[in-house]
Amino acid sequence: MIIFGLEGTAWNLSAALVDENGVIYEKSATYVPAKGGIHPREASQHHADHMAKVVGDVLAKAREQSLKIDAIAFSQGPGLGPCLRTVATAARVLSLRFGVPLVGVNHCVAHIEVGKWQSGAKDPAIIYVSGANSQVLALRRGRYRIFGETLDISIGNAIDKFARSVGLPHPGGPKVEALARDAKHYIPLPYTVKGMDLSFSGLSTAATEAAKKYDLADVCYSLQETAFAMLVEVTERAMAHAEKKEAMLVGGVGANKRLGEMLNTMCLERGAKFFLPPKKFMGDNGSMIAYTGLIMLKSGTTTSLEESKVRPGYRTDDVVVSWASS
Repeated sequence: MIIFGLEGTAWNLSAALVDENGVIYEKSATYVPAKGGIHPREASQHHADHMAKVVGDVLAKAREQSLKIDAIAFSQGPGLGPCLRTVATAARVLSLRFGVPLVGVNHCVAHIEVGKWQSGAKDPAIIYVSGANSQVLALRRGRYRIFGETLDISIGNAIDKFARSVGLPHPGGPKVEALARDAKHYIPLPYTVKGMDLSFSGLSTAATEAAKKYDLADVCYSLQETAFAMLVEVTERAMAHAEKKEAMLVGGVGANKRLGEMLNTMCLERGAKFFLPPKKFMGDNGSMIAYTGLIMLKSGTTTSLEESKVRPGYRTDDVVVSWASS
């Protein structure tokens, strides 16, 4: 079974061919704004401009290897509406063109499933952190239940917002991580965990103010240590509550080595295993959509044209996980 997957919820337009053994081929084109953060209409125009090239290259590879595509999977949400609509339109055209089923995939669930596939985790507590999302989840009773999540902005958004405020170029996360390695002092910053939920907005603002008085490397280090400690605390409590012996980190911010180190230390201290997918699968990619579409199709899940409208607010716990037992 071979699935064509199409991702385009925000920055990255990516198409891939996947079978159960691995990724056959992937092609991407990434939107980079001239300044500031993402502009939804500009990003969707970028996707439209590059769609023919990205999709064409992947289809050419399928023809070259005489591969038969069994379904078209696409990122149905959550994400930026204009970007989602551009991708969904292309997916519908491909589904009709090849006469194969359409599979609408939840972007967040795709991060989880490709993470499990590539890391070997079986039943982990999941820390999903990206530019737009910060959630701690675990599979229970047929859904990925959210044990804790951000109450305002995501950790990725908070770090990028701080980076812009101190003049660091986009993307801000890697620049903050690099500067943090040269820090010499920890500066106290707001630590906000409310029950099992998190708040990063005040932390980002406080870090911006601290950068006016303290060394930038120290502020970057302190921002990371504080935010990541919050995430580790909520993850450890979720593991205890859900009785999980594994933890897995996914999403673009998961590429930060310090966050992985802190989670691994926590897991070692409680006799659990920590899993981290290869870096190439942490950010948004077509392979994660294709693979999740594959396991959804195998479980009998497809999406009709009438059901294929995009869902910008598609929550992770809205998805019935029919392909896995909990």
